Amino acid sequence: MSTQTPQAIRGTQDIFGPDAEAFAFVVETFERVRKLYRFRRVEMPVFEKTAVFSRSLGETTDVVSKEMYSFEDRGGESLTLRPEFTAGIARAFITDGWQQYAPLKVATHGPLFRYERPQKGRYRQFHQIDAEVIGAAEPQADVELLVMADQLLKELGIADGVTLQLNTLGDGASREAWRTALIDYFRAVKGDLSEDSQDRLERNPLRILDSKDPRDKVFTAQAPKIDDFLSDEAQDFFAKVTGGLNAAGVAWTRAPALVRGLDYYRHTAFEFVTDRLGAQGTVLGGGRYDGLMEALGGAATPAVGWAAGIERLAMLVGERNPRRLNVAIVSEARSTDQLAWNLGLSLRRRGLSSAVWAEGAPRKRFDKAVKENPQLVLVLDDKAVSERTIAVMRVRSLTTGNLVDEELAQRVIETLDSLKLWAAPKPTIEHGRELELEYDILA
Repeated sequence: MSTQTPQAIRGTQDIFGPDAEAFAFVVETFERVRKLYRFRRVEMPVFEKTAVFSRSLGETTDVVSKEMYSFEDRGGESLTLRPEFTAGIARAFITDGWQQYAPLKVATHGPLFRYERPQKGRYRQFHQIDAEVIGAAEPQADVELLVMADQLLKELGIADGVTLQLNTLGDGASREAWRTALIDYFRAVKGDLSEDSQDRLERNPLRILDSKDPRDKVFTAQAPKIDDFLSDEAQDFFAKVTGGLNAAGVAWTRAPALVRGLDYYRHTAFEFVTDRLGAQGTVLGGGRYDGLMEALGGAATPAVGWAAGIERLAMLVGERNPRRLNVAIVSEARSTDQLAWNLGLSLRRRGLSSAVWAEGAPRKRFDKAVKENPQLVLVLDDKAVSERTIAVMRVRSLTTGNLVDEELAQRVIETLDSLKLWAAPKPTIEHGRELELEYDILA
């Protein structure tokens, strides 16, 4: 009886090698930046009661109606794997007493789940980084989040070709007046709209504005603009956001068609976009959602946040190899195997990455070590026993051709000295070879 080899579920991925290193680089950079901005780390449940997402995302949205992974547990309660972070964080703010910390700055990252058609950079299990400011009504909170996102993209090295698109949705009154005008405008041409837009017309007309269907684009260009309905307060809020970005040196462009369809979104909406990902051009996006807490049954609480897909960011980062190995330790004699392991342990404890070759055919260990492109190679061979010396080789970088920097060499020397096994180095240079230093082993 033959058994079929199990395959990965469609829309999931096994991340390995340079792709995994790029993924890790995104997360590590995000963690470093969020600490600079003093955002508290939070960990959220992978599943919540289904109502948390249906009430926050809206029963009629595609995510709730088509894409959520929902199931009934043994107690008969409907649960859902999280399709996004904001709703769970808002629920925790209400139920866990986080109000005492307001204004609260939190950040997290991890897997999310949506049942949708897999495509480039989009998976059914995907990963996001997320940052939120809860309890801050001032436009400065929006500015800080946007400046933080801009710095993140720059530190990832992917800011070139990425544009911040910015819009305002106005306050509650402005948005409602705009929504009414949009319904009246699109009703007059309803029969010419796409099927999706006809369905959205009465309950979510703002979504028609970002439709990609050519049948809709004919009409969206002439649709009423939010600027015609902004209150004085809403205009002042947006002016402070744009002024703050200008002062911080963050470039932005106005995107009047950039919207958030759900009623609890207010004021700022934004996306960082690029043409380097094909049709899926959004790199990072977010906005202000001052009405979400009320939608979940909590007190009125202003909030703003953003999220970004780690997979998409990693694609922009490109393949990354692990950081170059600092020190390779090669034992070419049985009598030096244990010493090699001890050296590796000591170097790691001092923050230097090291790998030990003390197994397999002794004469092949050196070649294997050099293939890993280390900065330094410590060679322990018969001379380490008979002549009491250890050779230290500097290896040229495979990418830059540079030799090891002096700081690394000094740290290795200090490690060797601290073990009380090595005397002061005796520099020797043999022209035409990489061999640079020798160390005497103390008796």
